[in-house]
Amino acid sequence: VIIIAGSGPTDRDGNNPLSGKSNSYKLLAEGLAQNNIASLRYDKRRIGKSVVANFKEDSLTFDQYINDVNSWVNIINKDKRFNKIIILGHSEGSLVGMIASKNLKVSKYISLAGAGRMIDDIIIQQLKDQKQPENIIKDITNMFSELKKGNRIEKPNPMYYSLFRPSVQPYMISWLKYNPQEEIKKLTIPVLIIQGTSDLQVPENEAQLLSKANPKAKYLLLEKMNHVLKTSSLDRKENFDTYSKPDLPLSDGLISGIVKFIH
Repeated sequence: VIIIAGSGPTDRDGNNPLSGKSNSYKLLAEGLAQNNIASLRYDKRRIGKSVVANFKEDSLTFDQYINDVNSWVNIINKDKRFNKIIILGHSEGSLVGMIASKNLKVSKYISLAGAGRMIDDIIIQQLKDQKQPENIIKDITNMFSELKKGNRIEKPNPMYYSLFRPSVQPYMISWLKYNPQEEIKKLTIPVLIIQGTSDLQVPENEAQLLSKANPKAKYLLLEKMNHVLKTSSLDRKENFDTYSKPDLPLSDGLISGIVKFIH
């Protein structure tokens, strides 16, 4: 199982300096190992062992993440210890893994807390949920429209700089080429979609969109599992506290559900 990390500077263990140390992927790998299933997890670009000197943000694209997975697939396929490759993508990694799974050398694909809509739709919906003013929603919608056309925004409003700074625009442009519902439709290999009911970052309706797009996919809904794969209520404080509890076990049913699908 190749484990693909979610958004931001996330390392091989599932830890992110912005959100905390949960050890989610480490626990996932250990759970698979206990069931005689090997796994590979790796630090995303710009974190852990994947830090590169003189890195420039504007050189990063979404396609590089896809190519990274393809490179790992090619390496593992040459290793005679393994008889099949399963790709598991978490959060943003769900879309990365989905596209990489079109590789003929991949046996199965697992989406774990993956979004069903494009990133611009998700962000705009979040702004609406936050009751942001109409002018802000309109501005951001227009900027996303430009990026979707492949156009750079030379001087973004400083108010939106964190989202549309010039150095991150190449990544956003490359990301906006892909619609998760369209990509999951293309998969002819067995697919498992896993979602938790306590996920405050990717709600259940996102997984339902993926399931609807690929009706042959198996669907596993885990009660009280949150975005870092731990058990929690929907209370925001309790939920986000689990992001910094590396010793807290993974939600019940996650490992067994994955193992059942693989076998």
